[in-house]
Amino acid sequence: MFVHNKRLQYTVRVSTPNPGLANLLLEQFGGPQGELAAACRYFTQAVGEDDPGRKDLLFDIATEELSHLEVIGSIVAMLNKGAKGQLAEAVESEAELYRSLTGGGNDSHTTALLYGGGPALTNSAGVPWTAAYIDTIGEPTADLRSNIAAEARAKIVYERLINVTDDPGIKEALGFLMTREIAHQKSFEKALHSIQPNFPQGKLPGEPEFTSVYFNMSKGNDARGPWNEGGDWQFVEDPQPAVDGGDGTATVTVTEREVEVLQAMASRTASDPSAQPTTGADLGTGKANEV
Repeated sequence: MFVHNKRLQYTVRVSTPNPGLANLLLEQFGGPQGELAAACRYFTQAVGEDDPGRKDLLFDIATEELSHLEVIGSIVAMLNKGAKGQLAEAVESEAELYRSLTGGGNDSHTTALLYGGGPALTNSAGVPWTAAYIDTIGEPTADLRSNIAAEARAKIVYERLINVTDDPGIKEALGFLMTREIAHQKSFEKALHSIQPNFPQGKLPGEPEFTSVYFNMSKGNDARGPWNEGGDWQFVEDPQPAVDGGDGTATVTVTEREVEVLQAMASRTASDPSAQPTTGADLGTGKANEV
């Protein structure tokens, strides 16, 4: 059961309306790294989780992400206050209103017109939110790593948003949200390493002959480091197909009847290397009429 507290988790103080900035902040409202995506990601993971500790953790963070969604949505709404009234009451001339909406140099006029100045479930480019942002796969050792990466990406977006505003109240609120991304990363890291072993993910081990092999697949100025040398790494300088020792071709076992059908199809669709057919391209260029 969810109970909504009418007070925000963090106080929102906006100095002055700014539709352009509001549009940029939609990235964290309805974007792929935004708060709704995070809340849905962790909530659905929590519902399917059997471990009581991880279940509680995921529900707690999912619920906090909803509170962050409310904070971001409130900032967007406050930044759009002037535009919302002007659009609704037509108190400015057409030219003045358009200039005020487009002053941020982005598509804030589009989102303001479509959504009346309210926070829309889109990213800053107007792309609607989609459940495709949620990449949960149902394996804790994989999902927790994905969660850590998601929190890291969200932190970077918050950093960039902080850098494009001089409003001290907004900077403070965004700084709080950014910091909570760090806290969530720490929680997910601890939860991941509370599962031992947690690598490789899942149940099945890798094939030993390939698990610690690095194939040098790009040539020229090869960089070496702990990702491909030292420890139990085997560096293969010039990997040749097929690395399994086979001939590198694809084969399938079929019945005699299927062989007959396949041979008939191959015969019917065989190409003639000696043919010089006149094609539509020849006709279009006029070359078909050349002597």
